[in-house]
Amino acid sequence: MRSRSLLPAVAALVVLATLRRADAAPAVAPTPPLAAIEADVERARREFEIPGLAVAVVKDGRVVLAKGYGVKRQGGPAAVDGDTLFAIASNTKAFTSAALGLLVEDGKLQWDDPVTRHLPSFQMYDPYVSREMTIRDLLTHRSGLGLGEGDLLYFPPSTFTRKEIVERVRFLRPATSFRSAYAYDNILYIVAASASSRPSE
Repeated sequence: MRSRSLLPAVAALVVLATLRRADAAPAVAPTPPLAAIEADVERARREFEIPGLAVAVVKDGRVVLAKGYGVKRQGGPAAVDGDTLFAIASNTKAFTSAALGLLVEDGKLQWDDPVTRHLPSFQMYDPYVSREMTIRDLLTHRSGLGLGEGDLLYFPPSTFTRKEIVERVRFLRPATSFRSAYAYDNILYIVAASASSRPSE
C-alpha cells in the first residue's frame, strides 16, 4: 500500500534541500520552471491517490510558489489552496530537524551545543541533565523521559503557549537515566523548535 501521508512532507523537504544547495554545487541542469514543478506535483498527487496537498517553495526568503492541489476531502468539492492547514503529526519532527540543520550549516549553532546556550532558562528534572542536554539530545529520543511523557501539556489542545510548555519540562520525572535508553518523545521537539527560533549569535 502506498504511503499517502508522507508524500507532501517529503516533497517539500526535497524542494527545500534542492533550493538550499543550489548555490553550493554547480547545477547539472537548469532549474525547471514553476510550471514544470506544478505538473510534477499534480502527477505525483494522482499517482499516489492523494485527495489534496499544498506546496510552498521559498527561495532567498521570498515565496515563489504557494499553491494547493486537489480537494480537502476525498469526493468533496472544497479545493485545497495555499492557505489550507494540514495535520501532519510527527512529520513536523523532520521539518524541525531540517531547520536546525540549516542553522548548523550557517554556523549559528552546533549539534552538540548545550541547550542552555540557546535557551538559558531551560531545565530538566535533574540539574545534571539540564546542564548536559545538547541540541542533538533533543532530537534523538534518549533524554530519559518515558514514552510520550509530557504529551498532555499540549494534546488534547491546551491553553499553554510554547514558552509555557518548555518551562514545564522541568517537572517531568525521568523513566530512565540520561542517554541510556530509547523512548519516543514529542515534548523535546517543542524545545528544539524554540531553540531553532532563538539561536545565539
